[in-house]
Amino acid sequence: MSHFYAVALLVFTAGWCPCAADVGDFTSCLQFFYKSWPPKGLAGTQICQRYYNQYRFATLYSRPRRSPWFSAYMYGVPTGKRPTASWKFEPQLAYPGADGNMIPFPPGPLDQNVVDSQAVEPDYINSTYGRGHLNPSLHHNTREDRYSTFTLTNVVPQKKGSNSGPWEVLEWNVNKTLGDYCLGEAYVVTGIIPYQKDDRWLRNRVAVPEYLWSAYCCPKYNNSLPEELKDAFPTYAAIGRNDRTSTEEIVPINQTAKKQFRGYDVRQMPLATLEMYLKDRFSTVVSVFYEQCSGSD
Repeated sequence: MSHFYAVALLVFTAGWCPCAADVGDFTSCLQFFYKSWPPKGLAGTQICQRYYNQYRFATLYSRPRRSPWFSAYMYGVPTGKRPTASWKFEPQLAYPGADGNMIPFPPGPLDQNVVDSQAVEPDYINSTYGRGHLNPSLHHNTREDRYSTFTLTNVVPQKKGSNSGPWEVLEWNVNKTLGDYCLGEAYVVTGIIPYQKDDRWLRNRVAVPEYLWSAYCCPKYNNSLPEELKDAFPTYAAIGRNDRTSTEEIVPINQTAKKQFRGYDVRQMPLATLEMYLKDRFSTVVSVFYEQCSGSD
């Protein structure tokens, strides 16, 4: 192991933190889930994403796919410009005893344990896929929270027509809806739906999702909602296409959309409808929020 890794994996620039395990256990970051209740039905490696010795969000990661199943976070009204990307990785995926702070990729050759354990920057360079955030920088208030989203454990291969088109519009709409009408804490979970068979791969290493999905939960909200948002609280969801050649049973194609975005449509829907599609694709019951964000104790 290089001197860089010997130092960086044990001592992050902000100092060492004797915290609970950050990989394999959500115990330290249950605050990012409504009622401290992580989604049920999906299996993977649980990561409490830590940056500068603070937990920023939670991710359920697939080691075989080298990409996340979902990321969960609390929405914050954004301030300032989108930060410049400084891509990071999760050291504990490579070395279980490492300090849990995510750290930037170093210049030069990559440590093979890191390459084997998760996606790395060369996987995405000169690719037809972009780095699609599940937890977007846009949905956070502080500089540190926004920077923390730039980790490849929070990213999936996403087509530009989706990432810069309808999915980006969805993220902005959620930002405005929660910012304008949510009066309390808002919880968001964003994940992926894999291909039903014949998985697609980026560089033969990183699994490509067929769809992305997202849902929010805001139990306390302004009752004076405009008519078009009457059904958008306390919870709402959406599924977006990441493959313009996919069939249209889940998300129809808008043939009038601009050519570069056509086939990357997003369909908004009630949470129950999203969970129905997740159950069909994963062949198990998937519950995103405690009692579907009913607000009951």
